[in-house]
Amino acid sequence: MSRRGTTEKRTAKSDPIFRNRLVNMVVNRIMKDGKKSLAYQILYRAMKKIQQKTETNPLLVLRQAIRRVTPSLGVKTRRNKKGSTRKVPIEIGSKQGRALAIRWLLEASQKRPGRNMAFKLSSELVDAAKGSGSAIRKKEATHRMAEANRALAHFR
Repeated sequence: MSRRGTTEKRTAKSDPIFRNRLVNMVVNRIMKDGKKSLAYQILYRAMKKIQQKTETNPLLVLRQAIRRVTPSLGVKTRRNKKGSTRKVPIEIGSKQGRALAIRWLLEASQKRPGRNMAFKLSSELVDAAKGSGSAIRKKEATHRMAEANRALAHFR
């Protein structure tokens, strides 16, 4: 922890085409080895595919997918006095929830069978916006785990 004081929170920059911070957050998560232009290509191709599939604004589909996947509860491992570990349910804030949602969507799209990442990402985003898909199942599993361990909530 720094002794010099608190750092001011940085806001994410918006992307050049959609002028949206959320799109830039997704691009930064897609990016590997500093190849940001490739990450932009992947996302913009996925957005174009979403436009063709749903005939609606792809930005609305992206927002809807992230909103549906964002968890409100999670579990954190805590150790008790006897040394055994327990999963304790915790509430997740909006920023952390959004980051988890983006991560889960990208993991689910990478695991999908398909031609390329743009195709897989577009399919996962459309499915998540409709309320199905692997990322939604991951959120529901996390919520179930948190509900099952609700008796341990006082360990927070």
